[in-house]
Amino acid sequence: MLSIENLSVVIRRPGRQVAALNDITFAVRPGEVVGLVGESGGGKSMVARAIVGLLPDGSHATGRVVFDDADVLGMDEVALAAHRGRGVAICFQNPRGALSPTRTVGRQLVDRLVTHQNMPVDRAREAARELFEAVGIRSPQRRLDAYPHELSGGMAQRVMISLAAGCAPGLLIADEPTTGLDVTLTREILRQFRHAAGTDGRGVLLISHDLASIAEVCDRVVVLYAGTVVESGPAAQVLREPAHPYTRALLRSVPDVGGRPVVATAGAMPLLTRAPQNCPFVARCGHADDTCAARRPTTEPLAGGPDGWSLACFHPQAGPIGAEPEPVRAIPAADSAVGPEAKSTVLEIDDAHVVYRSRFGSGGHHALRGVSLRVAAGETLGVVGESGCGKSTLAKLVMGLVSPTSGAVTVAGHSLVRQPGRAHLRGRALRQARTRAQLVFQDPIGSLSPRRMVADSIAEPLRAAGLSAAERAARVAAVLDRMELDRSILQRYPHELSGGQAQRVGIARALVGEPDLIVFDEPTSALDVTVQAQILTVISEVTADKDRAAVFISHDLATVRGFADRVVVLYLGRIVEEGPVDVVFDHPRHPYTRALLASAPRLGGGTGAGGDAVELVKDLEEADATTGCPLAARCPFVTDTCRTQQQHLQPYGASRAACWRVPELAALTGKQATTP
Repeated sequence: MLSIENLSVVIRRPGRQVAALNDITFAVRPGEVVGLVGESGGGKSMVARAIVGLLPDGSHATGRVVFDDADVLGMDEVALAAHRGRGVAICFQNPRGALSPTRTVGRQLVDRLVTHQNMPVDRAREAARELFEAVGIRSPQRRLDAYPHELSGGMAQRVMISLAAGCAPGLLIADEPTTGLDVTLTREILRQFRHAAGTDGRGVLLISHDLASIAEVCDRVVVLYAGTVVESGPAAQVLREPAHPYTRALLRSVPDVGGRPVVATAGAMPLLTRAPQNCPFVARCGHADDTCAARRPTTEPLAGGPDGWSLACFHPQAGPIGAEPEPVRAIPAADSAVGPEAKSTVLEIDDAHVVYRSRFGSGGHHALRGVSLRVAAGETLGVVGESGCGKSTLAKLVMGLVSPTSGAVTVAGHSLVRQPGRAHLRGRALRQARTRAQLVFQDPIGSLSPRRMVADSIAEPLRAAGLSAAERAARVAAVLDRMELDRSILQRYPHELSGGQAQRVGIARALVGEPDLIVFDEPTSALDVTVQAQILTVISEVTADKDRAAVFISHDLATVRGFADRVVVLYLGRIVEEGPVDVVFDHPRHPYTRALLASAPRLGGGTGAGGDAVELVKDLEEADATTGCPLAARCPFVTDTCRTQQQHLQPYGASRAACWRVPELAALTGKQATTP
């Protein structure tokens, strides 16, 4: 279906040029899912743009991109218009930038169905609703009339996938389609791509840095580094026992829900101005020698490997990752021995409810329901759950950005917002108290003011605290050294930073005021695996401070396991399970926790739930969380009691779960449980 032959792309701009792709060669067959993996800046998205004829201005492309016997690089505008959509459809990485802000998402999808599948408008609207439901959009009929700004990031990504699938293309290109999505939705959406290939006979090119997730659905993988293909072959073999040192470094950077340590790869990918004359990975490779520095290896079949497995390396490795000594320091698993009673309590939430009122005063959305938790100094609390379960609302509640409708929240003994029936701080005292809690955001670049230099952004909390200019400069310099950033970065603006640098600046801004509590809200979800591993190293050092508490919010269960001492599992605003992280992950009690772990991918195959995997019933409408168990509409073990009686957290050994059927379900799965 698709054959890329010796594709090279050079982008020329005034005063500089970039060799974006160098001699790329691979193919995609009908009914096949091919994964294109590598770090950001490796050329993955440029390959996708070449396939659909959307190379940036100033590009000079050589080689061939053959789709259905026609070379895309030689197509005129009329041929390209026919090629895009029915021939090839692309699901872009940034859904908000790809969706029109002035039209409803339903109208945008209906237009594609009418244009590319020649559907009548009435049938197209019904088909649009079915597509929304297929990708996991709750209340799909209502969402058809929503505008992009009314959708969460995960919801916008699902809409983007629907738009691409609605064109009924022969080849579907998905550029980071699961970025920002939780584990259950990631698994479901990747199944949709597998279904598109296996049932509809489409070719699928899946571009991603989430190696663990795509390993389950890809037939083959192609590994890119600095615009060159370094390894390609059957997905099962390449991702289990990679031969190229770069592929092995990528896999070491992937967190594992089983607790395997993450290993960060030092250095950064080079930005090439011309085709490389030596191995582009030479500066970061622990196996490189003079030959690697002198000439570029050619792509050859792997000796003794299966058909189609090839790589460009003078020193191919053998065996699974971890068999050889690691060249860099690993991030150790969290020590879960710290308990909330060991030190003073930094964060305390008591029976907190948060209701977002509707704009016209009637009804509203109950985002958090009766949440109670405590975090002590020196402790890291992990918060996990699907999109829409209340994780971000919990972060806003802790930071004082939303007020509880009822209940109480204190940070370092102070209330940061007005709370029913409680005294609250005002003026300078309130500003001082707010510096005791700091937030590290999900979007590292978007969280920094584009009009401020890095130095001003980091010093912002210190200005709020009233420190002098000299004190601010000294504090900023010290925290910059801790983040291992060069002082020259202080005079840069956010658009001049890489994603990893921007996130280090965000962590530095949170640390500079020496807060009692830091909240990490999905701090690595926007980063590729190698940069993510480097940032996780920084976060591990920050959370090791025994005088500071941390809350780590993420949908990446493997990352949470590596950092948290304790974990709480949220579902529709309720805590359904909590306990020491190793206990909850190794012996999950609640069906929802077991379903989350069953959806968490592992590079070695299988999931985090072992033989006790639970798959939720596919009911995409929100459950009625006011009466009974909120999971009742989706739980495979539901009874009438679950539907009518509200469930409260009960102790089962070292953990607590809000499910009365835990002992019974444990007997069904052969696992012992402690009766409350």
